[in-house]
Amino acid sequence: MSEEKIEKKIKRNEFDTLPLGRNNFKLMAVAGVIIVLGFLLMLGGSSTEEAFNPDIFSTRRIVVGPFITFLGFVLMGVAVCFKPKSDSYQQQDNPADK
Repeated sequence: MSEEKIEKKIKRNEFDTLPLGRNNFKLMAVAGVIIVLGFLLMLGGSSTEEAFNPDIFSTRRIVVGPFITFLGFVLMGVAVCFKPKSDSYQQQDNPADK
């Protein structure tokens, strides 16, 4: 190969690969949905000066919602760190470059 083709191939490879793959973005989207679901589970009416709302101490709001949200954040970390199998990361040589 000539030096020009090698330089062209090196420059092309620098910009062709992204640090995160398609599966990473899918996992991040699922994690985002789980986080939003956890926050929605924590929503509800509050107590006022005139009336006490015992629902602020419900299991859904103080246990289930935060736990689901925490799992979403953990899954987000896993999604960012997830590395696909090395076989799918290897690029095929483009016959047009040869």
